[in-house]
Amino acid sequence: MPADPEIAYFWPMQLEVSSLSKRIGKKLILDDITFRHERGVMGIGGPNGSGKSTLMKCLSGLMKPSSGKVKWTNHEQQENRTIWQQLGYAAPYISHYPELTARENLLFLANIRNLPRPDERADELLAQTGIDHRAHVRYGSLSSGQQQRVRLASALLHQPEILFLDEPGTNLDESGQKMVKDLIDQARSNGNLILLASNAQEELNWCDEVYRLDSST
Repeated sequence: MPADPEIAYFWPMQLEVSSLSKRIGKKLILDDITFRHERGVMGIGGPNGSGKSTLMKCLSGLMKPSSGKVKWTNHEQQENRTIWQQLGYAAPYISHYPELTARENLLFLANIRNLPRPDERADELLAQTGIDHRAHVRYGSLSSGQQQRVRLASALLHQPEILFLDEPGTNLDESGQKMVKDLIDQARSNGNLILLASNAQEELNWCDEVYRLDSST
């Protein structure tokens, strides 16, 4: 019998996934997923429909597995705050308030988290993600690529220890792809744990290791 669903949250030094399965309705999306990853960049590869985004949601706590276990630990097994306080998440299905500007969206998130110097941090990330020239344009009026840059900026806003990037290069041009790679390289050098889901081999080449799903389930 499969284990009861369980997610344990600890300091994000190591990720351990044991016998994770996920059903949505009668459809089995993920079946008996098991792997471990410690720091660096872990790629989640596979074709469209293979369950990459579903797995990312289960690992982050956005979605509850049907069975199995997701465990975040450090070397001393020291329990800490919940994963949400330590996690940044960027994905095409995560949006922002369309009536607020790019900068206003970042300031809103910074104020919710009670971050110090929110204006300075927002401006820094708008520049880092190459969207500072559109900072005062409503999010809903930005192009899809520009919206993706804002998503990436918001994921980095609180300097997370864990970074989830689901199809990070979506709708980005060559300069945007380079920006994403630079962000990943910087996060890796900071000792962060990064999860990157993609069906683009170029993006998976940025990873230290890759767990591949298939669409047979």
